[in-house]
Amino acid sequence: MKIKVLYFASLANRLGVREDEMELPLKSCVGDALDRLAEHHPELGAARDTLAFAVNLAYVNPDEVLADGDELALIPPVSGG
Repeated sequence: MKIKVLYFASLANRLGVREDEMELPLKSCVGDALDRLAEHHPELGAARDTLAFAVNLAYVNPDEVLADGDELALIPPVSGG
């Protein structure tokens, strides 16, 4: 299956990319996608525990199963005043 990955805020700046497409085996979950993404973006490994995840605009846990065509957003913590 193929999914679209969106990177937001400081994570996009750190990785130098705002979106990716990736192929995963059927029944892969968000955590599986993160494992695969960390192979290509080692910086992602350090940030992984601080990220929020959304699939098709709904917040999810890392064990959420993905489907073909899903959009996975990786959202770092935001601070400001």
